[in-house]
Amino acid sequence: MRRHRSILFAVAVALGATGGSQSAKAAEQFFPILTYRTGPYAPSGIPIANGFHDYYTLVNKRDGGINGIRVTFEECEFKYKTNLGVECYEKLKHRGEKGASMFNPLSTGMTYQIIPKARVDKIPILSMGYGRTSTADGRVFPWGFNFPATYWSQASATIRYIASQEGGLKNLKGMKIAHVYHNSAYGKEANPTLRILAKKFGFKLIELAVDSPGQEQKATWIQVRRKKPRWVFMSGWGVMNQVAIKEAANIKFPMERFIGNWWSGSDADVIPAGKGAIGYKSSAMHGAGDRWQVHKDIIKYVYNGDAARAKKKKLGEVLYNRAILNAMFSVEAVRTAQRKFGKKTMSGTEVRWGLENLRLTKEDFIALGMKDFAQPVAPTCADHAPGGGIAIQQWDGKAWNVISDWVPPFSEIVRPLIEKAAASYAIEAKITPRVCS
Repeated sequence: MRRHRSILFAVAVALGATGGSQSAKAAEQFFPILTYRTGPYAPSGIPIANGFHDYYTLVNKRDGGINGIRVTFEECEFKYKTNLGVECYEKLKHRGEKGASMFNPLSTGMTYQIIPKARVDKIPILSMGYGRTSTADGRVFPWGFNFPATYWSQASATIRYIASQEGGLKNLKGMKIAHVYHNSAYGKEANPTLRILAKKFGFKLIELAVDSPGQEQKATWIQVRRKKPRWVFMSGWGVMNQVAIKEAANIKFPMERFIGNWWSGSDADVIPAGKGAIGYKSSAMHGAGDRWQVHKDIIKYVYNGDAARAKKKKLGEVLYNRAILNAMFSVEAVRTAQRKFGKKTMSGTEVRWGLENLRLTKEDFIALGMKDFAQPVAPTCADHAPGGGIAIQQWDGKAWNVISDWVPPFSEIVRPLIEKAAASYAIEAKITPRVCS
């Protein structure tokens, strides 16, 4: 029935006034929200969409916008289908006073498709922890950002974590590690890095692809049972994750040695498996739960103190939290740009500068109501995904609990791979890399 629908959320806020009408139209900063509230990936898409909506609304209601500039936003439903996502991009890129501030594609396939478009349209892309990994090289991709970490840094940090559980890197030699992955551009992203790490540290990599949407995986897990990997790493998405965890439980694979990436570690992934999911792990780029001040503020300002109503919107679930972190980065990039260009509506070019000069310290996270919620970020001209560490969280049957410190990636391995891939893209796309001082 709903093949393609956009929902406009224009949040009217009286800036600096207690009542009456404004004499002139207030300045606005427009953020598109690409959503998949429908389709096979809706259980993941719904909390993401809600998180963006609530954080942008919070900024308006609590703060009066971004230094007085009202945030407006519009959802465009693309059902996690790349072709519909591209249509949404084209539809929304010119919205707002100065066009779209940036795009958060929320799909690796989508990110690949709009990277060349955004370069021409001068609109930055923030593919936070997904997308084209080589985007981390800002010399080739000045319009693309993928902090706080990439697929490749995440995969390498996961191997480092596994080694820490096995008594050190030397003990990886001869060990079998399986990668169960979504058979898409997204799922395949980690494979080249894992192959290099396998060669370097001597573990045996077993690659097992699962076709979308991933509802049928018995054959995959029969292979796991036969090949007996010590660890399973999963790059899954949507229903694939639920099914994988159920199948792993059915063959009695030890959950404490089954670890998903951060798109395979949401509440929707584990709850359907019931007790069978207890002990399952995933990487994380931020905290889980609703114990932070930002959640209290959302309940107070967005839901008028109605905590029960907020909970119905998945407040505090992993992917909801992912969205509020993403929205926060987007807002703070605009705020950073305003320090250079003035307290007015920012263009895509100005927001790009804001992203590249974004500096969020531990103290900044505290001020934003997100104490220890995520790692500090500080992109540079050359590095659009600095740091790249992960935390490990574990499901106890009721909630996710972070069980590790931040685990660093093998940057000395990953960064040269990123630069090599970016250089190849530059040749292919006839791009002259910029010089970063």
